[in-house]
Amino acid sequence: MRSDITVELVDHSASDIGVVRAARVSTVGERSHREERGEGYMNGLLKYLMRSRHGSPFEHNYMTFLVNAPIFTVRHMMRHRTWSFNEESARYREIKPVFYVPDSDRLLRQEGKPGDYQYVPGADGDHAMLATSASRAYQAAYEEYNVLLRAGVARELARMVLPVSTYSAVYATCNARALMHFLALRTNRSDAAYVSHPQREIEIVAEQMEDEFAKLMPLTHGAFEEFGRVSP
Repeated sequence: MRSDITVELVDHSASDIGVVRAARVSTVGERSHREERGEGYMNGLLKYLMRSRHGSPFEHNYMTFLVNAPIFTVRHMMRHRTWSFNEESARYREIKPVFYVPDSDRLLRQEGKPGDYQYVPGADGDHAMLATSASRAYQAAYEEYNVLLRAGVARELARMVLPVSTYSAVYATCNARALMHFLALRTNRSDAAYVSHPQREIEIVAEQMEDEFAKLMPLTHGAFEEFGRVSP
């Protein structure tokens, strides 16, 4: 069992100047990609685009991430339908016995009603109980998986006994506009215009993606922060 969830930036074509060029083609035509512009000008234009919700210039780029996370977290990612995904397939390869269990810092209980709740610490012994229960379930599930495989049942059917806490690997590609929409929904920030309450595991993915986004496109990220973390 493991508790880490990892995100690696494996490829990209993303920059602040790319957004500026895409926006300026509307007014200066094909010269937009030839003209150099200073950081002050770029920052002002990016803020204007963000504030005015002119979103299409933020789409002319891409970032590809390799994510290793439990299946239930990968399924959260796939709710974002403007992304492109390629996931490892349990139809074609035998799954390794790697399963998720949250670390001791994970808040284990929630209070409130659906759509309006908060996470709170568990009682003493909650984490140990969860880890023990998960370990028993994982061992039983993987044993049954192997029973089916040894009997000659196809991998695509044998996988049905594995839990959604099984780790999976997925390539996930998006543009900056789609990523900002993802970040707005999948992070909990009190300074956001619309405060979201994501499950912690998908928030871990989002936080790592945001770190890379901020490095690649610092002015765009700054404007995203300044105007309430709302995707244009």
